[in-house]
Amino acid sequence: MTPHIPLAQSRREFLYAAAGGLGGIALHWLLAQDARAENTKRPANPLAPKKPHFEPKAKRVIFLFMVGGPSQMDLFDPKPALEKWQGQPLPESTGQPKSQFTTGKELIIPSTRKFRKHGQSGIEISDLLPHLATCVDDICFLRSCWCTSTVHAPAMYELHSGRTLMGWPSLGSWVTYALGSESENLPAYCVMPQPEGVPEGGAPCWSAGFLPPVYQGTLFRPGPNPIINLKPPPDTGAEQNERSFHLVQKLNAAQAGGDAELEARTASYELAFRMQKHAPEAVDLSKETQATQRAYGLDRKETADFGTRLLLARRLIERGVRFVSVYSGGGPIVMQWDAHDNVNENHEKMCGHVDQPIAALLRDLKHRGLLKDTLVVWCSEFGRTPNSQGGKGRDHNPLGYTMWLAGGGVKGGTVVGATDEFGLKAVEDPISVNDFHATILHLLGLDHEQVTYLHNGRDERLTDVGGEVIEKALA
Repeated sequence: MTPHIPLAQSRREFLYAAAGGLGGIALHWLLAQDARAENTKRPANPLAPKKPHFEPKAKRVIFLFMVGGPSQMDLFDPKPALEKWQGQPLPESTGQPKSQFTTGKELIIPSTRKFRKHGQSGIEISDLLPHLATCVDDICFLRSCWCTSTVHAPAMYELHSGRTLMGWPSLGSWVTYALGSESENLPAYCVMPQPEGVPEGGAPCWSAGFLPPVYQGTLFRPGPNPIINLKPPPDTGAEQNERSFHLVQKLNAAQAGGDAELEARTASYELAFRMQKHAPEAVDLSKETQATQRAYGLDRKETADFGTRLLLARRLIERGVRFVSVYSGGGPIVMQWDAHDNVNENHEKMCGHVDQPIAALLRDLKHRGLLKDTLVVWCSEFGRTPNSQGGKGRDHNPLGYTMWLAGGGVKGGTVVGATDEFGLKAVEDPISVNDFHATILHLLGLDHEQVTYLHNGRDERLTDVGGEVIEKALA
């Protein structure tokens, strides 16, 4: 009886399936030849620049993530009706939704912040953000964002990857997978957490998931040397270092087959070698003028850390880095935007860290002609509740909150969407996480439905089976 050989999809599959009918030596030789042929077809650099689907408005992204969930009604979404409802529970018509630590029946607390109109657009901004208020005409505020989880880590995963579980590629990984990098000498995707610690979601927030590992974020460390081990050992000269590098190149090239881990390590090793020459200059902030350093707040204790990271982000995107993530908040809860106990005390501190540096970044990019094709994203995992937690704090609220976009084809001086009178739920032009991601990819010249990767027999994508571009946010 003739054994059944499954229909092969490639020459390699056929050779494996027919192994019983071929001599072992011949099979080994043919497979080796096939692997070498496939190896020669692979691009030398998996991060080489790739063409977008259509003409992009943005070429790069600076992704600012506020860890813990800022309060929309204390920053960007004034709700005077909360004064009328002060000291009362949410009406039953709201559904009195439960959050992580509240039942929905707690008493409403109005914001104590003062809102004022700014810019030609007249958009209202809280007194917690006086510097950012001067930039409102360059910003599109998305006041009707919503997500699906009230718990930090799952909500962070959703905002970063479109899913509430670990193991899915992050937005930055999808972008570098789709577009590559304009720099051969720096990482394509850089991540700068707060010195006190990473977000609760941890490394999965910048993971490549099932994409090739070469697309994962490169973690920068706090302090004057954000990239460690750039210099060869003291007893290794430049010539010896270069010979070692070329030897490893040859050994890797001789390895047959498409091992993604090996390819990632090879690409990382080659990049590290080039970075020894180019990265020290990129991260050397002493090259910046004193006026620029002061503008970012490097001369003030409150703003020095975040300002340093934003100034570094600007220098990186100037040198071709595709995607830079900068986190405000991380480590202990006192260093996050997680205002359970006292929203005023928490937000005064956290806004004090980021307000001046973010405004400086937007003005600096605009002055240098970079804002027109650099997309700046301000986001978090969720917002806060209008009813109180413990009298002065606010709990997590995924039903309606504010994020914003600036530069890179965004319609500045615009507000999209609205929450109800309590600031609780998105009621006008609700914006899902899928919509948010689809819009970012669109501004980068990418059709979110076409950015896919075959995984477990399914063409996966960042936006899963949803996502609509937020047309009102586009210039």
